[in-house]
Amino acid sequence: MAAARHGTGAGPRTDPIVVGKAEAIAELMLEVAQCFFRIRALGQKTGLITSWGGGAFGFMRSLALLGPLTVPQIAEMRPTSRQRMQRLADELAAEGLVEFIDNPKHRRSKLVQLTRKGAARYGELNAQLLAIASTMGVALDEADIRKTVEIVRQLSNDVKVRSERLG
Repeated sequence: MAAARHGTGAGPRTDPIVVGKAEAIAELMLEVAQCFFRIRALGQKTGLITSWGGGAFGFMRSLALLGPLTVPQIAEMRPTSRQRMQRLADELAAEGLVEFIDNPKHRRSKLVQLTRKGAARYGELNAQLLAIASTMGVALDEADIRKTVEIVRQLSNDVKVRSERLG
């Protein structure tokens, strides 16, 4: 990427400040992707990602934090299809971790909520995640970590908007 910054690449010369920022964002995006794959591998090794998939924890977390939701609402929060979230909801229901309840706002679209077993399992998984997280980044300041979370969240929202514009 240094070639682009110094105008030696194949692309047109641009304002060095703009190019530097673009390179930094691209590097951050690639690091986040690499970090995701490492997190997924760690999750598989520690059992946070189980046989019914890595999305189960996030699915249950949404219900734990936001209360009962419809499958389309859950799918809208993620970069995935409603059909994938429906399969996951069905798998979690088969495990007794979630249940479908009547939705007073919509006759056909049921709400999904955690069962007692699901809430307990979510609590166990969350405690395990926090135990792992408490041993990581020990040299980092909490304020810096929270600022990084906000930056990644903003970039994620920008990517979502751009993706929606593309179709």
